[in-house]
Amino acid sequence: MTKIRITQVKSKINSNFKQKRTLEALGIKKLNGSVEHEATPQILGMVKSVHHLVKVEEI
Repeated sequence: MTKIRITQVKSKINSNFKQKRTLEALGIKKLNGSVEHEATPQILGMVKSVHHLVKVEEI
């Protein structure tokens, strides 16, 4: 599996509750915070639901 780095680039203030919980589940705690995950279908689905708030890079 490839690894991806997910970085939050926009604020979650105006997001709905489900999107806020998705960012927490990914492990992103604050703006400009980044985490690394394996590119599994579950993680990619979570990223797709908050794609307007995050930046994704392959490692």
